[in-house]
Amino acid sequence: MTRTAVVLFNLGGPDSSAAVKPFLFNLFYDPAIITLPNPLRWLLARFIAHRRAPLTRQIYAQIGNASPLRANTRAQAEALRATLGDGYRVFIAMRHWHPRANATAAEVKAWQPDEVVLLPLYPQFSGTTTASSLADWRDAAAKIGLKAKERVVCCYPSERGFAAAVARGIVSELANVPAGAKARVLLSAHGLPLRALNRGDPYQWQVEATAAAVRAAVRRPELDMRVCYQSRVGPLKWLSPSTEHEIRQAGADGFGVVVAPIAFVSEHSETLVELDRDYRKLAREAGVPFYCRAPTVGVAPEFIGGLARLVRAAPAPGAGSRNCPQGFDQCPAMAAP
Repeated sequence: MTRTAVVLFNLGGPDSSAAVKPFLFNLFYDPAIITLPNPLRWLLARFIAHRRAPLTRQIYAQIGNASPLRANTRAQAEALRATLGDGYRVFIAMRHWHPRANATAAEVKAWQPDEVVLLPLYPQFSGTTTASSLADWRDAAAKIGLKAKERVVCCYPSERGFAAAVARGIVSELANVPAGAKARVLLSAHGLPLRALNRGDPYQWQVEATAAAVRAAVRRPELDMRVCYQSRVGPLKWLSPSTEHEIRQAGADGFGVVVAPIAFVSEHSETLVELDRDYRKLAREAGVPFYCRAPTVGVAPEFIGGLARLVRAAPAPGAGSRNCPQGFDQCPAMAAP
């Protein structure tokens, strides 16, 4: 029987208050996030981590001083392993906190798989997430001599199980809307600086593809649904409209809001704090009649089933087909590692 190691990638999050500052340093030291050469990148990452740590600790204090992302990702790994069946083992590699790629690569090598499937838990490809995680993994695997055959899932913005799981969450929340009230669904994705798009990043195009798949899965063409972007930081121009803007606009228009995360697949600070607390408060201040939030897809059977399909069909590097139109130069589907 073929032994297949599946590696799930995510960004990670601090597991204690003391971990916040080093986590932030790892995040901003990532060359996919800050493109400056060293030592400038190291110095800037250290400065940003020092400056942002107090506010970030306040955010995590609202959810027990630790990110739930690792536990949630482990639950997804266990669900995926059960769905895939014999011959598969699922591992986790976090980009900016533990377990890091070097530790996970050592675990994978010790298991002696015949092949490795790399599966980012970022449905939409971006150089700041998917490409960064894959590069980190390949560096770690090369250092320890992991030679197993590799297959890669680049992205899955329109995967039917993913879209169905998001849609089910939306429909469930719509059932709680007061009779006769007007509801607007905000499909909220993590923001991205426009300069990344100018480098050929396909993220926005793929977010729109996700939104189209979710609209089709909800099957309510009359429903007012809008894409927006959250979590902006810093002075750069980011993707718009922002989720904050759309919440204020809904209040001005007399609409209640159902917010659905479409780029996050598990709960963490940007859903449990930003969406559930900060934006709920903003909605009250903006006169939004009601505010609901659909859950992330988590271990929804539709989503896990979709991941299993992606694992089984994952192509070898350079053997895939493009999901994006020509012109997105960062598309890795046809490129060998």
